Amino acid sequence: MKILSTVAAFAMFGSQAGAQYDVYGVRFAGLAAFPMNALVLHADSTRKQELAFIVWALRPAGDPKHAVLFDAGFYRDKFVQSWKPTNFQKPSEAIAKIGLAPDAITDVIISHIHWDHVDGADLFPRARVWIQKDEYDHYVDANGLPKSRTVDTADAAMLAQLKKAGRLRLIDGDGREIIPGITVYTGGRHTYASQYIGVRTAKGIVVLASDNAYTYENLNKHAPIAQTFSLADTIANVAAQDRMRHIASDPNLIVPGHDPEIFTRFPTPGSGVAKVN
Repeated sequence: MKILSTVAAFAMFGSQAGAQYDVYGVRFAGLAAFPMNALVLHADSTRKQELAFIVWALRPAGDPKHAVLFDAGFYRDKFVQSWKPTNFQKPSEAIAKIGLAPDAITDVIISHIHWDHVDGADLFPRARVWIQKDEYDHYVDANGLPKSRTVDTADAAMLAQLKKAGRLRLIDGDGREIIPGITVYTGGRHTYASQYIGVRTAKGIVVLASDNAYTYENLNKHAPIAQTFSLADTIANVAAQDRMRHIASDPNLIVPGHDPEIFTRFPTPGSGVAKVN
């Protein structure tokens, strides 16, 4: 099994100054009638919203054969059986909608340690897996066991195994361009060191918020997410949303983590795929 070195990846994706991507959201599952007050702080407890589970494929401009993924989704049977998502596909199979095979993924960037974002990281056999060092160290011990219930036991063991195999890349902090044209940012405080990304595209910088902003309602109402690392971190979450507005080239290029409206705002190419443009 060959894993791309950092030097090889930089060569593939172009120079730091010029690397650009096409950004595709690929929906692989959904949940009906999720409580809105679990997404938006202080929302009406009687309101419900559908959730979309999405992996983001960042395809280097001019190279349709490879991609970087932002978040890896989930696939283990215990999650499928307990949550019973609608229209479920393994993320590694869903990316076939845009012509990608699992071994075409060179890198997987994990926003945070929750099962629905990290569980599928081992579905992509050639990929390096990136996560914040502080996130990993806070949740996974030296034996690959979870330090808290925030991370699933199987996912903690999987990340530790990737680290042992030399495939885990631990990111040291905020504002790091880890791959040409892709920069990670911390401060959303959904988990201990959750991160979001800015991606250089032909239209400017796209911000993929992941769970640092669950829905467009968080962004439109300047409302913090309902689940932060601690109660005090609701202020940090709003500050992160403000920062996203400065990073993105246009407010319409800030994309939340679970809102099915993404596929209405960006309706092409369709069939569960949204190209952000």
